This record gives sequence, C-alpha cells and structure tokens, in this order.
Amino acid sequence: MFSSGVFDSSVFDDEGFTPWESQELLMSSLLQQHDPLNTSNSTNSTNSGSDELTTRPEPDDDRKTRRMISNRESARRSRMRKQRHLEDLRNQVNRLRLDNRELTNQLKLINHHCHILKIDNSRLLSESTILRQRLSDIRRILIFRQLQRLSSSNNPLLPSLTVANEPQQLPQSLIV
Repeated sequence: MFSSGVFDSSVFDDEGFTPWESQELLMSSLLQQHDPLNTSNSTNSTNSGSDELTTRPEPDDDRKTRRMISNRESARRSRMRKQRHLEDLRNQVNRLRLDNRELTNQLKLINHHCHILKIDNSRLLSESTILRQRLSDIRRILIFRQLQRLSSSNNPLLPSLTVANEPQQLPQSLIV
C-alpha cells in the first residue's frame, strides 16, 4: 500500500477515493435510495398537489455532502498521521540499530581489554610465584652461610658444619 513513505497511487480510483471509501459511498447511496423513511425520495401524500417539497433543496443533502467531505478530510488526515507515525517508527528503528551497533562494538572492545588484562594478570601471578621461590631459596642460603660462619669461628656450642651439610646445588634461578 505504501511505497517509500508515499501513498501508492494505484490504491486510489479515478475520483481520488480508495476502494474501501468507494464501496462505502456506493452502499450508502443504495441504502438512501431504498430507505422508505428517507424524505428526499418520498413525497408527502397530504401535499401531493404542491410543488414546495420538490423545488426546495433538502437540508439533509447539504448536511450529507458536508459530512462526506468532512469524513474524506478526516480520513486523509488519519492516513497522513499514520504515514508520519510509520516514518517516525522507521527512524527510531534506524537509531536503535545504530545504538545497538555502537554498544556491540564497545562491548567487543571492553572484552578484548579484559582478555588482555587476564593474560597480564596470569603472567604477573606466575612471575610472583617464581620470585617468591627465589626469595625463599636465597633466605635458605643466607641462613646456611650464617650458620657456617658461626661454626667456623670455633664455637664449641655449635657442631662444625662441613661441606656435606651444604645444599647440594644452588637453584638455577639464583646463579644469575
């Protein structure tokens, strides 16, 4: 029915009415012709000889014409409101799609940074574990050397520490 936001001209007939409006007008005119209570088609039986009723224009016809014109204008305004509403909805959909795309891109960027931070964090934790182990090894060596110095000073209370009591091998991390 709509083509790119403008009414499709194939919906309107030669008089400018839509098919449903044309059908309503046709039905209303047929009903008026066959309505026995309709004063425009019936003659007054008491005044059958007078020409007053036939020459005087009926106020109902003017009112019906005005009502029909008003209804057409109201339908036109309604169609225009509907068209504007649909266009507003299309614009809103486009804006929301754009916002969604931007938020998706931001989320991807944040996830990427989060992944990088997790990698850095695990690297730092591993490095921290290695450094703690090196510190522990250094402390043991220092304690052993202090005990060795004390025993070499001929302290009778401490048994003599020999090379056999020395750690077998220094860790590779300490030989740097």
